[in-house]
Amino acid sequence: MATRELANFLRSRRDRIKPSAVGLPAGGRRRAPGLRRAEVAMLAGISPDYYMRLEQGRGIRPSPSVLDGLSRALGLNTDERDHLYRLARSEPSPPHLPAEGPVDANVRRLLEAIAPVPAYVINGRLDVLAWNRTAAALMCELAEQPEPRRNMLRYAFGDPRARDFYVAWEEVARHGVAQLRTATGRDPGDPANGALIRELADGSPEFRDWWRRQDVKGPGIGRKEYRHPVVGRLSLDYIGMVLPNTLDHQFVTLTAPEGSPSQAALEKLAVQRYEVSAG
Repeated sequence: MATRELANFLRSRRDRIKPSAVGLPAGGRRRAPGLRRAEVAMLAGISPDYYMRLEQGRGIRPSPSVLDGLSRALGLNTDERDHLYRLARSEPSPPHLPAEGPVDANVRRLLEAIAPVPAYVINGRLDVLAWNRTAAALMCELAEQPEPRRNMLRYAFGDPRARDFYVAWEEVARHGVAQLRTATGRDPGDPANGALIRELADGSPEFRDWWRRQDVKGPGIGRKEYRHPVVGRLSLDYIGMVLPNTLDHQFVTLTAPEGSPSQAALEKLAVQRYEVSAG
């Protein structure tokens, strides 16, 4: 499966690059909008035949120097380069860490200690593994779901209310799809990832379209805007960090500037009572 994923990923990155962007003439007949295979091979410093075998998924294992050349030729960002390395399996695998292990008790204490700041722990496919009361109050519609169904992508694509809750719904949903794609690169055969992908693809044409784009992302820093059914609109800054001694558990916090309307709204949410058990 990883070989097929590598082939699909390379094709998707090649198709998005205009020849003019890398100093190549755009003339002549092109069956696809992006670069030709031979052009990628030239830019990466490898033979066209070798690159063709990569895109055909013929099971070869490229060296780190070849992968670095492809990363430069295809203009990959840090997350995409990491994804390429993992799919190609050309470097030693990271130490085996339990992706589905329980959230450490110290992490759960931290979640409660930093309240009223909303904070939660998710895995690579965006299952909610643990959260504090303020996070549950903020994501009250997701909190209505039973613990095994608390997944941010399932909510984004399966609950119509999510499109109103997230002010920039498409941006949030596409980022989530890219994070799920990254999770499949870490463990292409994970059955839980596969089941979620099939569920979302069966129910959402948007998910099917964005999944085919092969975009990948990891945890990050940014801002999200929400329309909460009780306290109204909030603008919150988020930070996502991978927890030590885990494969993909992310600790996420959401904050607002001191004295802002969003901070006042968070203080109201902090006294709301929601069931917060998870994991």
